[in-house]
Amino acid sequence: MRHWRHPPLQELVRALAAHWPEYLIEATLLGLFMVSASLFAIALFLPESPAMELVPSPLVRRLLMGAAMGATAIALIYSPWGKRSGAHFNPAVTLTFFSLGKIGWPDAAFYIVSQFAGGTAGVLLVSLFANQQMARPEINYVVTVPGPDGVTIAWFVEFAISAVLMYVVLTISNQPRFANWTGVVAGCLVAMNIAITAPLSGMSMNPARTFGSAVPSGTWTAWWVYFTAPPMAMLFAARLYVWIKGRTSVHCAKLHHENLHRCIFCNKPGG
Repeated sequence: MRHWRHPPLQELVRALAAHWPEYLIEATLLGLFMVSASLFAIALFLPESPAMELVPSPLVRRLLMGAAMGATAIALIYSPWGKRSGAHFNPAVTLTFFSLGKIGWPDAAFYIVSQFAGGTAGVLLVSLFANQQMARPEINYVVTVPGPDGVTIAWFVEFAISAVLMYVVLTISNQPRFANWTGVVAGCLVAMNIAITAPLSGMSMNPARTFGSAVPSGTWTAWWVYFTAPPMAMLFAARLYVWIKGRTSVHCAKLHHENLHRCIFCNKPGG
């Protein structure tokens, strides 16, 4: 049984008072990611969009979508906000760093709540101005649903791409020579996964991303795939990394740590 140094509610209140900017940033980052996903989906996949005539190949349009979302992820990770919060914007990432002892439970709880709220807010924001386009079957609020190969394939695809992403992030972010490239590599993996695996699983890797689209669309098809496969995969990848490299090889929960912004994970003051 855990011995609480402070009552749980008191710990939550203290964390909120001290770290609320990071929580707000996490919500904003995933919100912006979902705004980008929605707008690029409308631009590339709506039948009356000029892109349908200019780029008739579905594969090429997926490549463009992947490139756009990969670039979005990179921009968010290296933004001043991303450097401050650590740019998780994914509950599976936060849970993984929590399991590694790199983030306290109050911060992890508020990060996860913020991510779910931010992802939903991003889709709803675009829907306020473009609900007719977002509601079209070709867009459907950019939901993530299994492809025609079925739920089982979708689950294993989500597991595989999530595990690879987390293992690569841990490997690169914990090598001083390459740590600053973590965001670039992560963004490139996002781009590649969208281009290749979107027809199989919808390419989520993120429970909050799936939730954000499911709320306004009412589409909860196989939602459990996206709530189980990414967290399980990233936890597995972390265990594998620690088994190979050792627990002390994981230094911080930030994707980009060497910057002037404060770090709530290792008590580094801001610049």
